Amino acid sequence: MIKIENVAKSFVLHNQGSAIIPVMDGAALSVAAGECVALVGASGAGKSTLTRMIYGNYTAQAGRIMVGDVDVASAAPREILELRRTTLGYVSQFLRVVPRVPTLEVVAEPLRAVGLDSAAAEMRARDLLSRLNIPERLWTLSPTTFSGGEQQRVNIARGFAFEYPAMLLDEPTASLDATNRAVVLDLILAAKARGAAIVGIFHDEAARTEVCDREVDVSVFTPGVAA
Repeated sequence: MIKIENVAKSFVLHNQGSAIIPVMDGAALSVAAGECVALVGASGAGKSTLTRMIYGNYTAQAGRIMVGDVDVASAAPREILELRRTTLGYVSQFLRVVPRVPTLEVVAEPLRAVGLDSAAAEMRARDLLSRLNIPERLWTLSPTTFSGGEQQRVNIARGFAFEYPAMLLDEPTASLDATNRAVVLDLILAAKARGAAIVGIFHDEAARTEVCDREVDVSVFTPGVAA
């Protein structure tokens, strides 16, 4: 479902004489349906960079990044937007939403985007918000006013609202209490059970052990770092 072949990435520091910093070369990864792969490696090894390239936020200088039948590395912007709508979900650490949109609408929006009727979309959103212990009195408010932990849980609810065939998870259990952490791990296991291919960054080692099938150390793709 997700296949990365010979991917390279460099950054250009325009404010430092256009210096070129190579951060990744020869990256390769294959994730099957129903599999969860953890990206590991020291800080700065390229875990987030690789995740953002899969999602299309960063452009690869070389190689292929296949998500289903779409090569993200060469896809047009409209193709990437369609991929994100129907195929590739992303749960980041940070909630980015339009201000003043109620929380219930924020979570239901991915379902409406694929044509689910409003009543069914709202029902799914309510279920997820309840499971993640967001008080019902907050559902009509914008999540931009919430605490960091509440925003993270709204972000998780939104990310898992639609059953994406492929998912990217960036520290989904970070800063969560034990109760909500368990809910998130259950959501990940359920996504695997229905066949989602998942790539995740988990600094929570116990969580990684519970939900991930294997680990890939991205340090081996860092130029100048021995395998």
